[in-house]
Amino acid sequence: MGGQVGFDEEALVAHNGKNMSDREVNFARAILGERSYRDVPTDEVLRGAERLLNEWMGGEIRMERPKLYDHYALLLLGLLQKNRDLEARIAALEARHD
Repeated sequence: MGGQVGFDEEALVAHNGKNMSDREVNFARAILGERSYRDVPTDEVLRGAERLLNEWMGGEIRMERPKLYDHYALLLLGLLQKNRDLEARIAALEARHD
């Protein structure tokens, strides 16, 4: 799961002579590309979301104003899955110490 996040090149690079800051990035498409959300590992979703949100907050990119269920649900799902995984690991560690 390590390595570079597989961003959709078309969503992030210059298009029709415009630089990246002139183009609005589609949050989910930039992370997923043409893949289904089920095909993208949670860690990749979280790394991609963090990168995009940092770039957006830093004024490096503009993002489309999506509806929650279209785009940011991807980030929320990733966070919920990661939280569940971490809770299971904590429970296993606690069980070993009891």
